[in-house]
Amino acid sequence: MAKHVCPVWIGYLLASPLRKMFQNPDKILSGYIQEGMKVLDIGCAMGFFSLPLARMVGPGGKVICVDIQHKMLLSLKKRAEKAKLAQRIETRLCNRGSFCIDDLKGKIDFIIASAVAHELPDPLSLFAETWQVLAEEGRFLLTEPAGHVSKENFKVTVSVAEGQGYKIMNRPRIKRSHSVLLGKA
Repeated sequence: MAKHVCPVWIGYLLASPLRKMFQNPDKILSGYIQEGMKVLDIGCAMGFFSLPLARMVGPGGKVICVDIQHKMLLSLKKRAEKAKLAQRIETRLCNRGSFCIDDLKGKIDFIIASAVAHELPDPLSLFAETWQVLAEEGRFLLTEPAGHVSKENFKVTVSVAEGQGYKIMNRPRIKRSHSVLLGKA
């Protein structure tokens, strides 16, 4: 699936509370998430966005967390249990050929893929699979780290999404990131 997969040890840095100083998940996501939603976190790692999402969707919602690394998912599960959010989080180990989300067709209200697309050899797979699971009124927040991904490369990724049928709904400003909010055209 990935050209280069983020090492597990970096997952600890990405989940660090210090990161909230420049990327606060609550501020980034609060305008998009409502109680009872079903959310998909692609490339969730250790849950920097997953745990706040689980709080936001409430007891009637669900956050499906997908990652290619078993150790990342194990750490997320432990963190979710400690935060008493484990019932709201479902983890899925994906594989090189699929995000393993075929059973979610049309059921997802919101998708986040943060710092993931640049690790994929073909981002078309990201947009093809997520298109199938996103509800008609659903939204997809795509972010890439500005330090890793050039503005031009991000534009190419967004054009791949548009080619799959996604429409740009907004361009939220997220520190140290390129970001776009997508919806179905």
